[in-house]
Amino acid sequence: MKKILLSLVCFSCTILSCERLRDKIALIKEFRVNGTMTVDGLSRTYLLNLPPNYNEATDFALVIGLHGGAGSATQMEKNYFLTEKANKENFAIVYAEGVQSDGILRARTWNAGSCCDYAVEKNIDDVKFISLMIDELLKNYPKLNRKKVYVTGMSNGAMMSYRLACELSNKIAAIAPVAGSMVTTQSCVSSRPVPVLHIHSVLDTKVPYNGGRSTFGFTIPPVEQGINAWLKNNSCNTTAKTVQNFEKYSITKWANCTNSSVEIYLTKDGGHSWPSGEKARADADEISTAINANDLIWDFFKKYQLP
Repeated sequence: MKKILLSLVCFSCTILSCERLRDKIALIKEFRVNGTMTVDGLSRTYLLNLPPNYNEATDFALVIGLHGGAGSATQMEKNYFLTEKANKENFAIVYAEGVQSDGILRARTWNAGSCCDYAVEKNIDDVKFISLMIDELLKNYPKLNRKKVYVTGMSNGAMMSYRLACELSNKIAAIAPVAGSMVTTQSCVSSRPVPVLHIHSVLDTKVPYNGGRSTFGFTIPPVEQGINAWLKNNSCNTTAKTVQNFEKYSITKWANCTNSSVEIYLTKDGGHSWPSGEKARADADEISTAINANDLIWDFFKKYQLP
């Protein structure tokens, strides 16, 4: 009789555990969420897109997309086709937004260090915002894997991805900056190696690959200055790089690193643009067709996760 009672108690506990698990991982009805959170007294916003199979599967990776200066979540989603790619790969993607300026244009920017504009002038703590956003998303969507959180960004967003890798390496598994250099004002010493995939065009005058005066009016450090910092952080053998030259682009890779790699895809066409994306406006730079940025980024991210 005691054995029967014990079995019933265990069975009841199992049912209760299952019910608690179902409550915790409830079926999601909204796959697109316009999120708002308050950070340092400021209203911060993001657009989250969950893959169509979120309710049927588990262990989803999360990509954080950071728009360029004067961009937005909807602009980045529309012009770079990242949601289509994320849905195809069964990834979640969240487009975070910089704080709007108080000027006429209400342009959004990121405080990536020495760039850019309003976010730097007001010393906006964008690292704190992204860190808290990651925490909120992992809490609200328990099927997201905390070990598979990645960041990509365009221009000022690319610059911000570098800063996040420096300061949030415990939360970010890998980064893929596009058309932006590292402009951190503090020494970048990450707590762990962070894999880096950098995409750029040699024809970019807004963020020149070799650094110098930008046509935006900023002084930009060379891309390879930031790359060298990550070669050091990732304990890469700098003499063991490989270089492949093709008609429209080149690839430079350092694969002999600690649990990571550093890669540069440098196109010979396009300009300050997202390769294989579309123009955000009519007078924007030509789009590179030499490579598909989204395919490269996803292939790169899938190779890495946090320990």
